[in-house]
Amino acid sequence: MNMLSLRGVQTFYGVSQALFDISLDVGAGEVVTLMGRNGMGKTTTIRTIMGLMRAQGGHITFRGEDLIGMAPDRIARLGIGLVPEGRLIFPTLNVRENLVATASNRRGAFEPWSLDKIYALFPRLDERQTQMGATLSGGEQQMLAIGRALMTNPDLLILDEATEGLAPVIRAEIWRCIETLKARGQSILIVDKNIAVLERLADRHYVIEKGRTIWAGTSAELARDRDEVRKHVAF
Repeated sequence: MNMLSLRGVQTFYGVSQALFDISLDVGAGEVVTLMGRNGMGKTTTIRTIMGLMRAQGGHITFRGEDLIGMAPDRIARLGIGLVPEGRLIFPTLNVRENLVATASNRRGAFEPWSLDKIYALFPRLDERQTQMGATLSGGEQQMLAIGRALMTNPDLLILDEATEGLAPVIRAEIWRCIETLKARGQSILIVDKNIAVLERLADRHYVIEKGRTIWAGTSAELARDRDEVRKHVAF
């Protein structure tokens, strides 16, 4: 059974429909991507999964449990960790305080994330433990946002715009982190536009356009259809 499953999801902003027919699956231990141009519904899809927007049609399940109508905090407690677009770290807390503020192990992970493990994953955060969130660079804030989500020991990690606007050296560090998480068996849903990296890193891919899933396939199928997919993904 898939860990996360969306079927025919529809979402509105007031009277304006944003999502018309979104379907995707994330299995246990899979890295899955969600790609598309800006404004096509990627972030709306993530917000709908997390209960920040309510789906008006279709089905969303997580480990077989219906998420539609569920409060965002309850969805998070089920085991979904979100790294949101814009990072949204706590600007007046230092790095260590950001990491422990929402830390939990409600589902009893056998080897839970700890501060030491986060610092090993992101040595920059170790160096900046007492530095306030607002004073970090964009790349450091992204590392902190990922670390904060991992400290909740999620079964599924969602990264919205994983490397958007980051310097190449920082992007490389984020991709290295995701490779490490994949090797640990972490289930991940990534929103990003870097087809070359995602083709190598992820297991399966979805492309959306104007609120609809228009292409889905494995990395081998993405390699075969790369030129077609590129038409629907901005760089």
